[in-house]
Amino acid sequence: MTFENLLAETARTLHALPSLRPAIDRAGEMILSTLHRNGKLLVCGNGGSTAEAAHFATELVGRFAKTRRPLPALALSSDGSLVTCIGNDFGFDEIFSRQINGLARPGDLVVVLSSSGNSANILTALQEARKLGLDSIAFLGRGGGRCRGLATCDLIIPGDSGAAAQECHLFLIHYFCTLIDQEFAPPVPSR
Repeated sequence: MTFENLLAETARTLHALPSLRPAIDRAGEMILSTLHRNGKLLVCGNGGSTAEAAHFATELVGRFAKTRRPLPALALSSDGSLVTCIGNDFGFDEIFSRQINGLARPGDLVVVLSSSGNSANILTALQEARKLGLDSIAFLGRGGGRCRGLATCDLIIPGDSGAAAQECHLFLIHYFCTLIDQEFAPPVPSR
């Protein structure tokens, strides 16, 4: 595939995002309401999606574009000791669900990212969130895979490209960070 073909595929996928607008708006409302009630975001993914999960959590606890108070978010893949302990003792499928069980409190929000929608550990994370009565958002690709319909809100990127899905997931993360900045950053004093 050429540079031009890859660029065109990603551009087509990004241009299809308005078809998800009701789900995007719902996800934005869920994120903002969770943060307003001092709930935390528990974010997870595998591979490139784990990097996006860490990126999202970093933007909330650190900052995105505006300086504001730190907001509670945790990337569940960030503690290598914990992930390898759970993987070794309970199996790789449990690395996120066990953390959700131990760390989540009522009012928290589980956010998962999977370009295929078929990762077993993402599936069990969504099942654990449901079992605990937690709301969840699933950033998915390729039709949503086995995770489709398990989250409170699905953001299923159109198309068959996992790479384009991840690029759209990152765009949506930045969109949600913009909403968060607008909501939580103090107003700039007028002169």
